[in-house]
Amino acid sequence: QVQLVESGGGLVQTGGSLRLSCAASGRTFYAMGWFRQTPGKEREFVAAINWSGANTYADSVKGRFTVSGDNAKNTVYLQMNSLNAADTGVYYCAGGVVRTTIIYRSAGAYGFWGQGTQVTVSS
Repeated sequence: QVQLVESGGGLVQTGGSLRLSCAASGRTFYAMGWFRQTPGKEREFVAAINWSGANTYADSVKGRFTVSGDNAKNTVYLQMNSLNAADTGVYYCAGGVVRTTIIYRSAGAYGFWGQGTQVTVSS
């Protein structure tokens, strides 16, 4: 059974930090992405990392968020610093199964999704 399980969300004040985790099981993923969504809006790309360790970020989080992976634990992390209200949303991790050097920012490129974890940043 393929599973992606996020954890680490919560309530944090503006300027604070959180670290999200995504534990993968059931198959090999060659890329892992983080997306977020707020009510009434489309799912938005946040960051992604591929099998070679290359990564990419949305402009809105560049310099504040860091995506990393632990292959031994089959886990991907999203370290989020200097959080602000615009970072509030449900954060989803997604798994891509194509081995490629391209790091996709489109949600449609990822075939497997976690259930999401809520991040709320209060002012």
